[in-house]
Amino acid sequence: MSSLTILLQRACLRFALLPVPPLRAPLRPPRRPLGLPRRSAMSSSAASRLSHIVAAAGGAAGESSEPPAAAAAASGLAQEDDDLSSAMMGYRLPPKEIQDIVDAPPLPVLSFSPSKDKILFLKRRALPPLSDLAKPEEKLAGVRIDGYSNTRSRMSFYTGIGIHKLMDDGTLGPEKVVHGYPEGARINFVTWSQDGRHLSFSVRVDEEDNTSGKLRLWIADVESGEARPLFKSPEIYLNAIFDSFVWVNNSTLLVCTIPLSRGAPPQKPSVPSGPKIQSNETSNVIQVRTFQDLLKDEYDADLFDYYATSQLVLASFDGTVKPIGPPAVYTSIDPSPDDKYLMISSIHRPYSYIVPCGRFPKKVELWTVDGEFIRELCDLPLAEDIPIATSSVRKGKRSIYWRPDKPAMLYWVETQDGGDAKVEVSPRDIVYMENAEPINGEQPEILHKLDLRYAGTSWCDESLALVYESWYKTRKTRTWVISPDKKDVSPRILFDRSSEDVYSDPGSPMLRRTAMGTYVIAKVKKQDENTYILLNGMGATPEGNVPFLDLFDINTGSKERIWQSDKEKYYETVVALMSDKTDGELPLEKLKILTSKESKTENTQYYLQIWPEKKQVQITDFPHPYPQLASLYKEMIRYQRKDGVQLTATLYLPPGYDPSQDGPLPCLVWSYPGEFKSKDAAGQVRGSPNEFPGIGATSPLLWLARGFAILSGPTIPIIGEGDEEANDRYVEQLVTSAEAAAEEVVRRGVAHPDKIAVGGHSYGAFMTANLLAHAPHLFCCGIARSGAYNRTLTPFGFQNEDRTLWEATNTYVEMSPFMSANKIKKPILLIHGEQDNNSGTLTMQSDRFFNALKGHGALSRLVILPFESHGYSARESIMHVLWETDRWLQKYCLSGSSKTDSDSVADTENKTVSASGGGAPCEGPEAEGFSSMQRSLL
Repeated sequence: MSSLTILLQRACLRFALLPVPPLRAPLRPPRRPLGLPRRSAMSSSAASRLSHIVAAAGGAAGESSEPPAAAAAASGLAQEDDDLSSAMMGYRLPPKEIQDIVDAPPLPVLSFSPSKDKILFLKRRALPPLSDLAKPEEKLAGVRIDGYSNTRSRMSFYTGIGIHKLMDDGTLGPEKVVHGYPEGARINFVTWSQDGRHLSFSVRVDEEDNTSGKLRLWIADVESGEARPLFKSPEIYLNAIFDSFVWVNNSTLLVCTIPLSRGAPPQKPSVPSGPKIQSNETSNVIQVRTFQDLLKDEYDADLFDYYATSQLVLASFDGTVKPIGPPAVYTSIDPSPDDKYLMISSIHRPYSYIVPCGRFPKKVELWTVDGEFIRELCDLPLAEDIPIATSSVRKGKRSIYWRPDKPAMLYWVETQDGGDAKVEVSPRDIVYMENAEPINGEQPEILHKLDLRYAGTSWCDESLALVYESWYKTRKTRTWVISPDKKDVSPRILFDRSSEDVYSDPGSPMLRRTAMGTYVIAKVKKQDENTYILLNGMGATPEGNVPFLDLFDINTGSKERIWQSDKEKYYETVVALMSDKTDGELPLEKLKILTSKESKTENTQYYLQIWPEKKQVQITDFPHPYPQLASLYKEMIRYQRKDGVQLTATLYLPPGYDPSQDGPLPCLVWSYPGEFKSKDAAGQVRGSPNEFPGIGATSPLLWLARGFAILSGPTIPIIGEGDEEANDRYVEQLVTSAEAAAEEVVRRGVAHPDKIAVGGHSYGAFMTANLLAHAPHLFCCGIARSGAYNRTLTPFGFQNEDRTLWEATNTYVEMSPFMSANKIKKPILLIHGEQDNNSGTLTMQSDRFFNALKGHGALSRLVILPFESHGYSARESIMHVLWETDRWLQKYCLSGSSKTDSDSVADTENKTVSASGGGAPCEGPEAEGFSSMQRSLL
């Protein structure tokens, strides 16, 4: 049922990549497809080379159908001289050398068939127009909804599907285009049937008034490419607010539809029936972070029910349509591996006004595949009181999934500490399993007891599974070997290490596809008849990552390296196991894997590696996404902080630059701080000097085309060893890390000491403002995007800080650049989406920080982007962000025209840009609600 998809790199887009993790399992077994991000948010680092496999589903980001020049004219985009009037009005375009990189056409997304003999080329557009973001949306219970299409708003999409056969010699056959759907269709949720003979996907076509059309379910024959609607009735539409559809066999799908009996949406009363009241007369301790888009009143709750309620329908190729179960707010539909049962999750009232829908009461039921109710697995109450301490969880059953190696066996975990990470108890979590229909009143069986927090399971068979546990405060992570169905074999620890210690990461087990369409740990057999598993690792070393594939004896712990990346020129990774068509052990001599290969100057291509000769066959030949920067210089550099901590960064220099002849350059430093428990771990090298430099739509690397040196990702470790809290010395460690970075680029002669700018997004913006306040001698100006600057506005924790404002008042105040606004004398550019929905970075943060800066005469500028969220997606918005950034760098870094006296305020157009309408790495770890990737492996 699940398909493998390669999200290929495009220089201007952010992708949903599934990184190869350290040795730990996904909480949900990889059986069904992943969705792409429903929003096409861009981050500076997100368009790196693609080296990982995920399942196809969502869509790719849309763009204006007009050419860039026409789109610019239609949108009022302009590129004019920088004067007082033009700098304050309208959307602007950056210089052409930047535009050309951002507007480069995207490469397709690839999806392999279940048998790995065919590949889909899913075609995409680049950046969506602002008109897509401007469509009406409802913000309900942490979810943004397009009411016209009854799906998540601003959903990205594909524009076409091509099918290629993967020939025996590794080459691709001619393309067969899927046809039959309407012209201009927006395609989402592309999935393979289990036998690989059919595709299913949703189609929507915008109406003439530019409103979104509703989603219809289509199927396509893979052999002919012919597509048709699955439902004969034109009145049956998908409801894709949460789950959408899933194959239950090779000719039948279970579909979430809009109930046919649904009428018009509820109307908001013109006069309220009473005041809005919240009460805590029971004196409960309820601490929550600053979640966005919450329900505000009973009308919002009714509207949420209206859009989120689905009717489940079984639909077959022969036209049979059978509604099953009552209409409800279904959030997940999960068939058992043998396709005889359905695990159905739903949420129900009472709802909450202070937490998103991911914490609403949740019911999980077991049905037959025909919709007959069997039993209730759990009905969890409203969870407003989950403690803010990292590693805290919801009470009751959680992580309920099917065992992928069994036809119909469930497993789940239950906390023993009430979900509170601050409670000391042993065991902390217990993992259970039981048959879908217990016989003779049998009770759930304890699979394993854990003293840390459960972090997932990788299943193999009745004799082997790997169970993972971790604890954030200590960074400890353990991997247990268990024999699920052999009671006489005791669990034992396989790995016990620090999650921060990347040098000791042994890798992750590679999975193979079973006949049931699930994924389990692949066992490999050598001629010595011993059984091995394959560990796929990133291979972190002091010289950079050198990925590997090890043959690992699970019983003795011995290993043999059977593949390793070239480390002189190339960076290669193992992407997927291709020889997994049959059940049982895989003979080593028949091993076949998919790898990626790239270098500093050569973009990612994909290869088959075939044993026993380890023959390498190239599959793709994608063009360089930005040939104008093909000869850029890249170097991974190492240097030291004054307290002895080793630091790293990636230094980029423009093509053709010669330091001996051209002298020092203006330099842009772009970073994002991270917390560590040890100096040794903080000093470890992450990444490879040979990786291809991916350039996203708002990447700082774009300024290589403008002659800047770029110091990308200099490590800013905030270390709290032992019982010390890292943030108690945040400012001190931030400044010393930045000093070391600036001194290093100056020492190398590539950066002018008076022309070093600093920037960052989200927590990187917070870093930028703090550096301008506490290290003004280092930087000439700063660029801060979508940041939070006043930590008293996030009083119940932020980022990885789990103490409250009242428990760590001094830390909150000292870390807040808002409190040091009077110290900021260097020019600072603030940019923020008007509709930022990230829990820590309300748009108000930039508004108030700008007012504080302006109140002290600071040279500053605030740009609010209409309709944009935490990351920016519309072409007009992105081009304007790039124009603003380039203008700032040219004026205050390259020209060095910043002033610090009061007269400078008038010279910098110190006004808020007028914004009408509504409106990267995520700042906080507390993403709540239901992700747009419901079928995620994460």
